[in-house]
Amino acid sequence: MKQQFSPCALFIIVSLLFLLPACANKKKQQYAGIDGDYVAGTPLSERSGGANFMAANVNRTEFSPVAFAFDSTSVSRDQQEKINNVAQHVRSSGKTVIVAGFTDDRGTEEYNRSLGERRALAVRQALIEKGVAGSKVQTVSFGKEMPVDPASNETAWAKNRRAEFGIVK
Repeated sequence: MKQQFSPCALFIIVSLLFLLPACANKKKQQYAGIDGDYVAGTPLSERSGGANFMAANVNRTEFSPVAFAFDSTSVSRDQQEKINNVAQHVRSSGKTVIVAGFTDDRGTEEYNRSLGERRALAVRQALIEKGVAGSKVQTVSFGKEMPVDPASNETAWAKNRRAEFGIVK
């Protein structure tokens, strides 16, 4: 007795045959969100006791912030010297750095919080690539909170799209 499939069942079987190889070849992607555990394979370390970006034991004025283009998380070449300076300091001092991501005031609170976190994670990864131990770099996002310039124009928005460094004393 020969088994016959309905056209609908045949369509489903053929579709699955095409989808299975695509699923098998898909690389496992690592999550790098607000609750993320990894950035390019480097685990986020536990928060250090008392390491709060706004705490009195964190120096937030020692290094210039890294600027970002609109809606971008890419660290541009012209910002690399800032990262080099922080990396050299953290490597030589052994101190912990907190990278805080910020955005301009355009977009929803949730989107900006996520964008700020992705900016902080991008700077964290750049520091790790410069030889800083992943355990010495923590991240936080403030999104559009705490703008450098509260105006709502291109000049202010450019100032507010940034990642700042806080060195734990």
